Amino acid sequence: MTIGQELLQELTLEAAVTRRFLKSVPFDKLDYKPAEQSETLGRLAVHVAEIVAWWTACIHHDKLDFIDFEPKEIQSEKKILVYFDGLLAEAKTALLTVEDEEFDRNWSMTHGDEVLFVLPKKQVARLFCMNHLVHHRAQLGVYLRLLGVPVPAVYGPSADDDAVFLIRPFQKLE
Repeated sequence: MTIGQELLQELTLEAAVTRRFLKSVPFDKLDYKPAEQSETLGRLAVHVAEIVAWWTACIHHDKLDFIDFEPKEIQSEKKILVYFDGLLAEAKTALLTVEDEEFDRNWSMTHGDEVLFVLPKKQVARLFCMNHLVHHRAQLGVYLRLLGVPVPAVYGPSADDDAVFLIRPFQKLE
């Protein structure tokens, strides 16, 4: 099994859980912030959806430059799920076709001429593609809880959902 295939197994689990979180977003409360310094619910939800695009960026490019980044705004459940599913399909294709050696190459994040960091792609895959998704999805769970929205199960049951994903992590999940 290739590195890409192994990462795809894990991403498949995380994406199924993430999709359930995105379906739970109350789109009538997109301006909600739990604290003044926090992102809005709308921005956080879109960020969670767009993180899967980092897989494709990591695999097919050696740099991601945020100088011209414009945050996307999405106003409906249907649109955010279509956006997420499209980016996920691209990530899956990238992971299925990448050669193991690609993960040894360096990848950098920049803001114009400012280099924010340079790391091997295998570390970027773990830290900024997978862990970053899990981190922001957990933040989204806090927003949902504070808004009184049932929080989906992640690896095991939540207070609101008794689903268990951990025992079947690499099966096709919907």
